[in-house]
Amino acid sequence: MQRHEILGGKVQVYRRIDGGNWHCSASVGGRQHRATTKTESVSLAKQVAEDWYFGLRGKLHTRILKAEKTFSQAAAQFLREYEIITEGQRSKRWTEGHGIRLRVHLLPFFGDLGLSEITGGKVQEYRVHRMSSRGIANPNSKSNRPVSDKLPTRKTLHNEIVTLRQVLRTAVSHGWLSHLPDISSLYRASSKVEHRPWFSPAEYKQLYKATGAPFHAHFAWNAQQLHDYVLFMANTGLRPDEASNFEHRDVEIVVDDETGQQILEIEVRGKRGVGFCKSMPNTVRPYERLLNRPKPVQRESRRAAQRRRWAGIDEAPEARLRLSFRSRPTRSSPAITSSCSTVGSPGPSLSWTGMAKPEPPTRSATRTSVCGSWKALMSTRSRGIAALASR
Repeated sequence: MQRHEILGGKVQVYRRIDGGNWHCSASVGGRQHRATTKTESVSLAKQVAEDWYFGLRGKLHTRILKAEKTFSQAAAQFLREYEIITEGQRSKRWTEGHGIRLRVHLLPFFGDLGLSEITGGKVQEYRVHRMSSRGIANPNSKSNRPVSDKLPTRKTLHNEIVTLRQVLRTAVSHGWLSHLPDISSLYRASSKVEHRPWFSPAEYKQLYKATGAPFHAHFAWNAQQLHDYVLFMANTGLRPDEASNFEHRDVEIVVDDETGQQILEIEVRGKRGVGFCKSMPNTVRPYERLLNRPKPVQRESRRAAQRRRWAGIDEAPEARLRLSFRSRPTRSSPAITSSCSTVGSPGPSLSWTGMAKPEPPTRSATRTSVCGSWKALMSTRSRGIAALASR
């Protein structure tokens, strides 16, 4: 390798092979830089190397030359690893949204900045820029929608700051940034401080009185279920999803040690995991009504009646109801393994659409009565269809 030094050894001019172009290297801003002179003449190469070195020093003084990773490099690393690491944990649309926010808004503003230059003040300038640049077409956007003069919503700015924070966290994890700067919004109260909606005592009384009486006798069972549901929710404080996952095995009627009144102890399973809830005394009576209320008999639909007449069956079969026990079998309750429908008296089920606890029939009796009735019905129907086909 042929090698020459110029400017007191600050710049090295070298050539790896004979007959090739000369290259130059120098250390500027604590980093080693290399470039090609694109010439085979050593004298011309030294002149090119001098101009190149002075150009680097000028960029360093004007802060154009970055001695650290830039935001665009950290953003590229973030996009490269985010989709792979969060595979199956984040939706595809949310992952694509990070790339869109970076391309349209964040990279044009922060892209050329070094990571240490992104401070809380710079992020505040970005917020002001986003709020004041409305009505101006963004050249980085691929949208074909007309330009709107509306301000970006709070949720839009929040998502952009979330993407910015994720990129900075990627830089911290790779050692490109010493710490994560404070990029929270200044001069503004927290938007999460809000009051949940609530009922006044008069409104609550008006609500549970309005749910007691049905507007039609056909909906009497539904009105009773809704009435007890309102009382149960108001006196337990459960979330709607926790009440939907509610099962009888999670509830126990106990006597409170302090008041001496009966209350419900509920094992709650919801979005915050598993916890325990003690209800108000007014919850016991609605729960007992709910527990002992049978589900109404399912009437024969018009389509089922038409199919029955096509099959040559004149008399309507007895009412059929499906036993659906949501609570799992315990040591004190027999297991129900048959899912066939029972013929005869109505059998209520364990859900908010019918939460009662009947005495379960035996497995053999259920299978014999149900499966036998269905076999007889299907054989009669097949004979009727064959008779119609022969005509």
